[in-house]
Amino acid sequence: MAAKNLVIVESPAKARTLEKYLGRDYQVKASVGHVVDLPKSKLGVDVKKDFAPDFHVIQGKKKVVDELKRAAKGKENIYLASDPDREGEAIAWHIADQVAKNHKRVHRVLFNEITKKAVQEAIAKPQALDRNKFDAQIARRVLDRLVGYQISPLLWKKVRRGLSAGRVQSVAVRLVCEREREIRAFESVEYWSLTALFEGRLPPSFKARLAQWQGQKVDNKKFRLENETYVQEIIKSLDGATWEIGEVEKKERRRYPTPPFVTSKLQQEAARKLGFQPRRTMQLAQQLYEGVELGSEGSVGLIIYMRTDSTRVSADALAEVRQHIQAQFGKTYVPGKPNSFRSKKGTQDAHEAIRPTSLEYTPERVRRYLRRDMFQLYSLIWDRFVASQMVPAIYDQTAFEIPVREAVFRATGQQIKFDGFMKVYIEGRDERAAQANGEDQEADDAADDTDGMLPDLNKGDALNLLSMEPRQHFTQPPPRYTQASLIKELDENGIGRPSTYAAIISNILDREYVLQTEGRALAPTDLGFLVTDLLVESFPDILNVEFTAGMEDQLDKIEDGKEKWTKAMKRFYTPFSRDLKKAEKEMRDVKRQEVPTDIACEKCGALMVIKWGRNGEFLACPQYPECKNTKNFKRSDGGEIAIAAEEEVNETCEQCGRPMLLRWGKFGKFLGCSGYPECKNIQPLEKPADIGVKCPECKEGNLKERKSRWGKFFYGCDRYPECKFASWDKPLPTPCPDCGSPILVEKVTKRAGRTHRCYKKECGYSIPVAEQ
Repeated sequence: MAAKNLVIVESPAKARTLEKYLGRDYQVKASVGHVVDLPKSKLGVDVKKDFAPDFHVIQGKKKVVDELKRAAKGKENIYLASDPDREGEAIAWHIADQVAKNHKRVHRVLFNEITKKAVQEAIAKPQALDRNKFDAQIARRVLDRLVGYQISPLLWKKVRRGLSAGRVQSVAVRLVCEREREIRAFESVEYWSLTALFEGRLPPSFKARLAQWQGQKVDNKKFRLENETYVQEIIKSLDGATWEIGEVEKKERRRYPTPPFVTSKLQQEAARKLGFQPRRTMQLAQQLYEGVELGSEGSVGLIIYMRTDSTRVSADALAEVRQHIQAQFGKTYVPGKPNSFRSKKGTQDAHEAIRPTSLEYTPERVRRYLRRDMFQLYSLIWDRFVASQMVPAIYDQTAFEIPVREAVFRATGQQIKFDGFMKVYIEGRDERAAQANGEDQEADDAADDTDGMLPDLNKGDALNLLSMEPRQHFTQPPPRYTQASLIKELDENGIGRPSTYAAIISNILDREYVLQTEGRALAPTDLGFLVTDLLVESFPDILNVEFTAGMEDQLDKIEDGKEKWTKAMKRFYTPFSRDLKKAEKEMRDVKRQEVPTDIACEKCGALMVIKWGRNGEFLACPQYPECKNTKNFKRSDGGEIAIAAEEEVNETCEQCGRPMLLRWGKFGKFLGCSGYPECKNIQPLEKPADIGVKCPECKEGNLKERKSRWGKFFYGCDRYPECKFASWDKPLPTPCPDCGSPILVEKVTKRAGRTHRCYKKECGYSIPVAEQ
């Protein structure tokens, strides 16, 4: 018997899970994300007609739309079960417009977790499509299109093609650039600390740090120990002193658990503890939400919806986690009543906090079914949720003050009395707080020296001084942002929405506005500085933190029905269009800009000029094209420039035997023969790496990892141009079990994760793989 109802979701994984929970009366189909969007080739927004968007079926999705239309034909009800957020609402509206002439038989179903109970309850109580939520998403889409598609061409014209600007993306780059300028402008100051090692009538020995001198607090702000001479004078003045305990302070303190994850906190903690980039975190979370195959149980959604800004937890989940804590750890770990957490201002509170769908699925139970990275993220979510409903940790904190002559030393220590929630989970830390305050790691170390176990001593107890240790330190600038701390900054300032942070970070890295250092810190490139400065000059409102956060408030008002989206667009677009026209005339034309220097061209004698190229600034002869001489240069702290010396590398020219030199060209660094111009041999700086796979087409060459001119890696035959085989996906020396082709390729997609596939598309073989 044919199904009477059609349920449409975004992804095949979600569809498989729903098929298991719904009966024969329901047919489930996947739209595979958006089916309708603004055109890529043009603005697609008619600003003269109330910003009417020109939505059309996405290229490549016509087949999907036709299939959905055929499935919808004759159905009594069409249930749209896309994600319960603004983007999901937009997907639902667009699908409804495509598959149903009117919306009478179309219903919206919302569930925050893909479990049998949640799915069946949602289907039993369908809702109407939410026009306000849809309008809020359209407003965001139109707003971002107006900014991106009108500022980006301006950057192409003034700087270079391929650049992009974005309402939130550009503000994120600005934050990174401003932090880097703070770091560069920071002047390090020397200071010293003085730590004494004591023993009393009871073990252990302990350390105390000089806290006051001559009535002044040693805090390295108003008063610091400036140099070694000063510290040695203090040590000398204390020679022969009698040491004893002064005031003793003992307090019982409590450390409370952190709330369960919201989206931004999950991204931050996964970056700190697991080293995951935000995009990867969200891809894994999406898979855990949509469903994971658990052997004979089939596909099971392991976590509830992962795009949320609320710390709220349902009563059923609270009851379940309290039972779990009591069973696992005992009654002493369960608080008298469930813990509740205050959400920050502006929270939409549309969904619960991120948590497991059921505590029946412990990490150990599902471990063998999950890839390593998926298991790590699930365990992180599980532990944080369980710990959030446990009792506080209790510890005793003790402090000794040791007054002697004009000095006061201080020692602190603590001892855990009851571990509480810390038995399960302790939140990770961002870069040390001390560094952000201009202190350094050594100062932290010195403080840590005094934060261990202290002996049970009383006021007036005599002490024996074992040693005095003066240590030199230097104040440090604020740390560079990491992906985690940049997300934290965006979140705290209300810039963007948690669901967009992963894409923002990926965009600014892909566009080469920012690079990630070996220590995972984010540093702006010359291009990032240049584009930010140009945009701040021409569009001060768009690049303003308060303005960007204010736009999020406007979108919230549209969703709440308190504001018409077209009215909000008009209010934004009037000053923006004025700034845009002004920028077209007045923005610096970096492409054509030539800054004169006093450095003479060694080929023709003309004074060289500074120009901007793909890889930043370089020196060029103004007589181009008659003289094509270019040079890389270095700029001193004072702004003076000098030609960068060509470096010898440990390689010789295979054509003439002379040493090869490290040189710069318009496409970056390369190796050139020192015998130029007699020998014009050049080589890429990074030699293509052989990956140990034979070319599947010519059967003679070897495949090598190469880098395109845009910096993206691909794999090509070393017999090029005779053989032109190339692949963006990494080839593997494994034959396809279905068609017998000589190689598979490893592909990573948002929906399917990491898979091994046949390199012949017509074959269709694909299998998910565990990440080693």
